[in-house]
Amino acid sequence: MAQSESSSPKKEVILRGVGASPGVAVGPALLMAVDEKCFVEREISADEVAGEIARFEEALIKTRRQLHEIQERVSSAIGQSSASIFDAHLLVVDDRSFVEEVIRGLEEEHRNVEAVLYGVAERYARALSQVDDDYLRERAADVRDVARRIVRNLAGVSPGGLDAVEKPCVVIAHDLAPSDTATMSKDKVVGLATDLGSRTSHTAIMARALEIPAVVGLHDVSVRVTQSDQVLLDGSKGILIINPTPERLAQYNRTVEKQRSIRMELARLKEEPAATLDGRRVVLSANIELPSDVDAVLEVGAEGAGLFRTEFLYLTRDSWPDEDTQADVYEEVARRLAPAPVIIRTLDLGGDKFLSHMKVPAEENPFMGWRAIRFCLAQPDIFMTQLRAILRASRRRNVKLMYPMVSTLDEVVRANAFLEQAKNELREKGIEFNEDLEVGIMIEVPSAALIADVLAEHVAFFSLGTNDLVQYTLAVDRVNERVAYLYEPTHPAILKLINNTIRAGHDHGVWVGICGEMAGNPLMVPLLVGLGIDELSVSPSMVPMVKRVIRSLQFEQAEKLKEEALKADSGLAVAERCRELLADIAPELLEFVA
Repeated sequence: MAQSESSSPKKEVILRGVGASPGVAVGPALLMAVDEKCFVEREISADEVAGEIARFEEALIKTRRQLHEIQERVSSAIGQSSASIFDAHLLVVDDRSFVEEVIRGLEEEHRNVEAVLYGVAERYARALSQVDDDYLRERAADVRDVARRIVRNLAGVSPGGLDAVEKPCVVIAHDLAPSDTATMSKDKVVGLATDLGSRTSHTAIMARALEIPAVVGLHDVSVRVTQSDQVLLDGSKGILIINPTPERLAQYNRTVEKQRSIRMELARLKEEPAATLDGRRVVLSANIELPSDVDAVLEVGAEGAGLFRTEFLYLTRDSWPDEDTQADVYEEVARRLAPAPVIIRTLDLGGDKFLSHMKVPAEENPFMGWRAIRFCLAQPDIFMTQLRAILRASRRRNVKLMYPMVSTLDEVVRANAFLEQAKNELREKGIEFNEDLEVGIMIEVPSAALIADVLAEHVAFFSLGTNDLVQYTLAVDRVNERVAYLYEPTHPAILKLINNTIRAGHDHGVWVGICGEMAGNPLMVPLLVGLGIDELSVSPSMVPMVKRVIRSLQFEQAEKLKEEALKADSGLAVAERCRELLADIAPELLEFVA
C-alpha cells in the first residue's frame, strides 16, 4: 500500500460514515457519476462542432463495446435469456435517427454534446412514455439508461455498472443500486464508499457477501473525492481517508497484517461445530443471493443456506423466469449443498425492487406497500410458477420453503392453499417432490412477532428478518443516513419482539432462526444465543467470526446477558454490555467491529 507520487502532496482529509463491511482497502478513487445530467452546459463555437461530433462518435463506439461485453458476461453467468435485456440498449445506440438528431442539434444549437444529447434523449423518452403501447412505453427507460452511459463515457467516468471497472480501485458513489452491484468483482473493486446507505442497505449486504470493505452514509464523499485521489477505507471503523499520509498508510499496513492473521486463525474453525463451551449447539448457515455464492458457503463450512434470496432470477431479465429455469437453479443449489438444508424464500419483490416490465403504479410508501407475500398472493400465476419450481427442487429432500413479510394469519393460510394447489398439479403430472416439505415464514413485521403463537400453528419454522423488523418497529428508514442513529437493534422493543417470537415458536415445537444482519454482528451473537435462537444465518464472510464467538461463550454467560438486556430501558446500555462481553471472550474480533 503506497501513496501515489505527487510533486505536491494533497492534504489528508478524514470522513466518517457507517462501517458496512469490515476490512481495509487502499487504492485510486473511481468516481461513479450520479445521473445523466452530471455535466456543465456550455456554448461552443462553429469551429468546435466537428470536435464535439468526434467525441460523440467515440463515446458511441465505447458504449456499444461495453454493452456487448456486459451481454457476454451476463450470458456466461446466468444465461442468454437474461443477457437479452441489453438488446434494447444496443438498438438505441444503433438508431441512426437518434444519432443524427444529436449531430443536427450540435450543428444548429452550438452547445456541447452532453447538453444536446441529454435534450434529445429526454424528448425521445417523453414521447415514448406517452404512447398507448406497453412495449414502447418501457423503452423510455432504455433511452435514458443509454444516454446516461454515453454521457459518462464522454466525461471519462465509470459508465454506471461496476462491470466496467478495469483496474483495482475504491469505488466512490452517491448511491449504488442492485443493478450496479450485480456484476461487481472483488478483484477489481477493492472497496466501496457511498453518500447514502446503512449497514442493512443492499450495497452493504452485497459488500459483505463479497468480502469487499465498505463505508456508507458518508453524506458528501462523492463530491469531496476526485478521480486523481488516493483513498484509504476502513470498513470496520466507518472511516474514509482521502490522500492518506505515508504515516497513516504505515499504520494501516500494520492493521491489515493483524486482521489477516486473525482471519487465518478463524479459518481453522471451518470443520468445528458452532457450539458453546458447555455444549449448547447453534446451527450456523449462510445467506445467499446467487447460485455462485454456494462456493463461499462451502469454503467457510456453513451448514447450508438459511436464506436463499430468489429475486436475482427476476431482476436480471426482462420477462418472468419460467418454471423449468427456476427449478434448475434451485435444484442445482440444493444438490451442491446437500445434505445441508437450503431455505428458499419466495419472491420478495417490491419496495425498491420492482421490474421495468411490471405494470405497477407508483406508491407513496413502497416499503409498506404492495410487496413480498402481498404481491405474490395478488399474482397467482407468478406465485404458482415459483411454488411448483421449489417443489420440484424439493425432491432433493434438503429444500425448505419460506414466505417473506407475513403480517397476518390469512396470508399464511392463503399461501399454503396455493402451495397445496401446486402440489396437486405436480401429482397429476406424476412429477416427484417432497410431500413433507417444511414451510416457514419470515417474522419481519411487528404484527407477526406479536401473534407468533397463532402463526406457529401453521408453519414448521420462523426466520426473524431483523433488518425490516427494526425498521418497521422503530419507524426508521434503514437506508436513510439522516436517521441512522435511530436504527437500534438492541432497542428494548426489538428485544421483546424477538424474545416473544422465540418463546412462542418453542412452545409450539417450531424452531426459530435469524437471517437478518443482527445475526452476523459479533456483538449481538451472545445475546441471540441467550435468547434461545436455534439458527443463525449470516453472510458467508461472517461465518468464521460468528462461530468463534459461539465457541468462546458459556451458555450461562449468554443467559445472564439476556436477562440484563430484557430488563434494560436503553438500547445503548445493552450494546455496551454486549461489547464488554465480546471483549472478555473474543477480544481480537473488536478489530472488525465499528
